[in-house]
Amino acid sequence: MDLKDIQELIKFVAKSGATEVDLEIDNIKISIKSPAKKKRGEAEEPVNIIQQVPVHSVTTPIPTTENISSEAIIKSDSDEHEDSHLIEIKSSMIGTFYRSASPDKPPFASVGDQINEGDVICIVEAMKLFNEIESEISGKIVKILVDDASPIEFDQPLFLVDPS
Repeated sequence: MDLKDIQELIKFVAKSGATEVDLEIDNIKISIKSPAKKKRGEAEEPVNIIQQVPVHSVTTPIPTTENISSEAIIKSDSDEHEDSHLIEIKSSMIGTFYRSASPDKPPFASVGDQINEGDVICIVEAMKLFNEIESEISGKIVKILVDDASPIEFDQPLFLVDPS
């Protein structure tokens, strides 16, 4: 079902006089709620559309202590100690993470780059708006925690920065 089909469905529901329609087609749920009839002089309310796409979970085997060597355990403890001074730059919104302004442009920030407070480090697309995300700290980027063009959540860590 594409956007044109959904628009035609909205027009059909509006003409039919129905106040609410719930559909499920090919694991896609659509709910259309029509506003109550307006009285003279009242502003018209928009029709709300909620489209839910199913999310499939992927399970990965959890390593047990039988599968992990003592060297790996010691190494992970030392890695945590080394990372304790690093600062996370987190997402301020939900959206899609982009490292550069466009596919043919270089990334705003890469591992090893020195960044300053106020430097643009990425873009987050939210509701078709591209929001430049500025660094709130100065330091060296140690790790980028998110893949380019992937969805991100609010407060999700995006970068690890060494402030020293």
